[in-house]
Amino acid sequence: MRVTIGKAIAGVAALAVVGMVLTAAFEPAWAHGPTRQKVRESIEINAPPAKVWAVIGNFQDMSWLAPVTKTEGEKGNEIGATRRLTLTGGATVDEELYKFDAGAMTYSYRITAVDVKVLPVNNYSSTLTVTPSADGKGSTVEWAGAFYRGFPNNDPPPELNDEASVKAVKGLYQAGLEALKKKIESGS
Repeated sequence: MRVTIGKAIAGVAALAVVGMVLTAAFEPAWAHGPTRQKVRESIEINAPPAKVWAVIGNFQDMSWLAPVTKTEGEKGNEIGATRRLTLTGGATVDEELYKFDAGAMTYSYRITAVDVKVLPVNNYSSTLTVTPSADGKGSTVEWAGAFYRGFPNNDPPPELNDEASVKAVKGLYQAGLEALKKKIESGS
C-alpha cells in the first residue's frame, strides 16, 4: 500500500511539473494577440458650434470628408441608421449609427463592412463631438475611434499590423478635420 501511494504522489508531482512546463512554453502565445487601439484627434474651428454641427451632424452626409464621393443611407439620424460611403476609386464602407445626441452635438457609429485594403481595421467604432472652444469664440471638433488592427491573428503582415491601423486612422482623422475646418471657415 505504501508503495502504491508513493507512486501516486510521484505521478501527481510529475504531472504538475509537466503542466508548469507546458504553461510556461505556451503562455506567451496564449497571452499574445491584438489589442484595441485608440486614436483621438481634434481641431479648433473659427465658427460657432451650431454652424459646425450643421455640417457634420447629419449622419447621412459625409460630403465634408474628402475621399467620400457619395453617401447613401437609411433612417436619417435614428439609432440603427445605416449609411454606405462610396470612396474615390469605388471602394465602399458600410456604417451604422448607435448613439446620437443633437443637444450634446455628438454621435457614435461603427463600421459594419470595409475592405482592410481600404482601412486596415476590424471592430471599428468612432465618435464625433462638437463643443465650444476654450476661448468661447469658436468650436472644437473631436473625432475619437477605437478598433483592432486589420489582421486579427498573431503575426500580422506590416500593412495590417497595429502601427499601420493607427497610422491609417490618424491620417484619416487629421485630413478629415482639416478639410472640415477649411470648408466651414471658407463658407463653402
